[in-house]
Amino acid sequence: MRNRLALHIALILGTSVPFAAFAQTTTTTLHTTAIAPMPLAKALENFSHEAGLQIVYGSEIADSIRSPGADAGLPPEQQLRQLLAGTGLSYRFVTPNTVTIVPGNVATNAGNPASAAVATAGSADPQAVNSGAVQMNGDKTAKDLARVVVTARSGVDLRTRAQTSYSITTIDEDRLRMQAPTSVTEAVKSVPGFWVEASGGEASGNIRARGIPVDGFGSVNLLEDGIPVQHDPALGYLNADQAFRLDETIDRVEVVRGGPSSIFYSNAPAGAINFIPRQVDDMAEGLVKYTAGNYGLGRLDFWYGTPIGDGWKLSTGGFFRIDHNIRNPGFNGDNGGQLRATLSKQFENGNFSFDVKRLDDRVYFDLGLPMYRNPSGDLVAVPGINGNYGTVAGPDTEHVQLQQGNGSYYNFDNSLGTDVQRTQLTVKFDYNLWDNWKVAEDLRYSDTSTQRNGVYPNAIETPAALYASAAARLKQYYPGAAGMQLQYADSGVVFGPNQNGNGLVILGGLRGITMPMDELTSNTRLMRKFEFGDQTHDVTLGYYHAHFNQSFDRFSSTVLLDTENNAKLLNLVAVNAAGTPIGMLTDGGIYSNGYEWAHAHGTSDTDAFYASDEWQVTDKLRIDAGVRWERVDTRGWTELSTNANLGTPWSSSIITGNGQYASYDHSFHKLGWTVGANYQFSDQQGVFARYTSTFRLPNLSTYITSPTATPVTQTMILPEIGYKFANRYIETYETFFYTRYNNVGFSNYVFNPNTGVSTPQQGYADTETYGLELEGTIYPTKWFDLQYSATLQDPRYKGLRYTTIQAGAPVLLDYNDDQLIRVPRKSFRIVPGVNLLDNKLRLQLTYEYEGKRFSDTANSVELPQYNTLSFSARYQATPELSFFFYADNLNNSLGLTEGNPRSGELKSSDAGATVFIARPLLGRSFRASVMYRF
Repeated sequence: MRNRLALHIALILGTSVPFAAFAQTTTTTLHTTAIAPMPLAKALENFSHEAGLQIVYGSEIADSIRSPGADAGLPPEQQLRQLLAGTGLSYRFVTPNTVTIVPGNVATNAGNPASAAVATAGSADPQAVNSGAVQMNGDKTAKDLARVVVTARSGVDLRTRAQTSYSITTIDEDRLRMQAPTSVTEAVKSVPGFWVEASGGEASGNIRARGIPVDGFGSVNLLEDGIPVQHDPALGYLNADQAFRLDETIDRVEVVRGGPSSIFYSNAPAGAINFIPRQVDDMAEGLVKYTAGNYGLGRLDFWYGTPIGDGWKLSTGGFFRIDHNIRNPGFNGDNGGQLRATLSKQFENGNFSFDVKRLDDRVYFDLGLPMYRNPSGDLVAVPGINGNYGTVAGPDTEHVQLQQGNGSYYNFDNSLGTDVQRTQLTVKFDYNLWDNWKVAEDLRYSDTSTQRNGVYPNAIETPAALYASAAARLKQYYPGAAGMQLQYADSGVVFGPNQNGNGLVILGGLRGITMPMDELTSNTRLMRKFEFGDQTHDVTLGYYHAHFNQSFDRFSSTVLLDTENNAKLLNLVAVNAAGTPIGMLTDGGIYSNGYEWAHAHGTSDTDAFYASDEWQVTDKLRIDAGVRWERVDTRGWTELSTNANLGTPWSSSIITGNGQYASYDHSFHKLGWTVGANYQFSDQQGVFARYTSTFRLPNLSTYITSPTATPVTQTMILPEIGYKFANRYIETYETFFYTRYNNVGFSNYVFNPNTGVSTPQQGYADTETYGLELEGTIYPTKWFDLQYSATLQDPRYKGLRYTTIQAGAPVLLDYNDDQLIRVPRKSFRIVPGVNLLDNKLRLQLTYEYEGKRFSDTANSVELPQYNTLSFSARYQATPELSFFFYADNLNNSLGLTEGNPRSGELKSSDAGATVFIARPLLGRSFRASVMYRF
């Protein structure tokens, strides 16, 4: 119920008082009588009379909120906590005899009565107490500053957002549900400083944070309940978002940008995204939600949690989903779901939880489309392709047998898409030791099997260009032929000169990758708070270990496709002077088998020691610092390759293994550190500053297919300074940041349509980015609010140089000061919302703008600016029953999120091309949900 309530404090009396006064008040009356379960307002009235305390709340508590009651003979404060258990509410003493009721669950902190007395702020610190109640006269509270932060910090005390010395975005349950993201990357679109690309579908997204130009999740780590989903979230073709699905078991999201993330987590130089699960209260509760979409979507989510006696609590939840995908490939693109169960217990001096989750899900991978500029100068898909809903993949490429170098066949099954089967076990506990020491342990084991298939449009050509590149093949196999002809593989119908209104041929890559992996991570922390007069030091000593094994197999073949929605396979046929076919240059559309191949296995061990200290200098000033030393050992083998010729035009140069293996055994280590300060002018405003020197060590992906690769440790510095302010009208957070990122490595593979071979290119560079992040919400009235986020930045490459071969000679290319790939200089998001019918109905519109970007580091292919509109609505029919409606990309924007990586991301071969391949946003779609809470 906690997120369906908005209780208002009508009166704030006095200022915070020492806990000694709290303790004295709450222990004077010891002979309390039992209070039966009843409406909460009545229960509080009875308690007020019994305990002799004044209970203050601004508006009447809804009749639907019930108290579980309380036992007799308890001290008043303990009885009050029982009355509020499970209601989503907490309390705060403002004088020894006056208690206010505030939003937030009652804290349970056995053995620490100071923390229990101030349940809202989670700390006995007066500064934390004051931040817990800033709501006046029934108006919107600046409660965001009072939210407890659990990401990128460690210590005995809890910290609110008002007290943090780094940039953090919090997305609570209500805001998350109104946004209704369809993927992990979509969930963080509102985070400033992040460029998010989710046009590939529900998994395999890209996030680029604060001027760090790496794909996937190479700059941020993805966490679930504070633990990495995957130690390295950016293993080649194995992003962490492939192994995680967002569902109703998740309560909220915390996103840290920069800050101390890299001290507490590996591979998190630019931040951490923490998906925090729901917690079970003292009363049973649950929800069930069904969602339908106009693209064949049917999805069921559920969650249920309940106490089961003697302090134990049990919860379970998950989802099941099936749909055809917005870009319908002609089969169910998304199909599967996940289940999880959590068992937890709170002891007198600690707590324990065990969580098991099983993911069995497959999602379709959306890729690029042929695009061009029409006579009006607009970027659109070529005729025959629907830019909003079309896809190259289709029934013709759903199942294809690809011949391998040993003569056997590889079963390419695109209906699997990205197929992930994962079992995850998580154990968490913390315990209060002697002399105020506390120990905490997070342990996670996962066993993940991933099959990733996709139909990649590698290049697009005219038939004449294709014939020219295949001339040598024709002469070799059919020397008496007069020419070539394209025919449809299924019917033999001749491919016409203006087929599909465009007459173009796609050289498509059927790529299949298999990646089984098992992983164990352990994070152990020892914590203690020291007091020295009026100052305190909250100290953490930590040790982190990660071990994982990964195998990697890849096989790819080139096929010829026409250019239309759900493209069809084409055969290239040798013909005589009369135009009569005399032989085949392809096999069922397969132009060249085995243009990619890999077979490898590797093991990685990471050990890290870290320490942090949060030094409370005064009530207003806190300084925190941390240091992390990390070492990684990678070892494994890669089978070397050779070319096999099986005697046919389509199997004359198959890359395959030669039975010889190259092994590697490398170790790397590095030290990183951070120091920050937070100064609170008042409960409503403060400033912070931070400087971080951090790194990203080479990982298994560096070697798993390239055992002779040169290791490079990427280092970076990330200073930032920020301001935060909140009152009843506005919450606002502004952060200036600078990022210097060194030794960014580029392993670039360029597909050559003439030879059918992908050629590697290697480059290294630094980046430098200055930026301003803006985030906040404005509340001019009770019925209207405006959320906003924006990023203004100048992201540049520094020293980007690499050598290429032109006309047989090496040429040094210099792209110093070019804009970072795919990252816009300006982007913003505005979300106006209205609350009508006594807050039962909420309507909100989302406007997003992304500035001009480039698809390559040479800035030769421009991705134009674009904007999108989306709409969402919620109707609260009863306290239990809710209805939701979502309309995404209402204006059917064709905004291009990326170009064609297969054409080269250093210097794109698409530069100057009339027709090129790029990936636009998913088209307009609609969803509706009904949710019942009990």
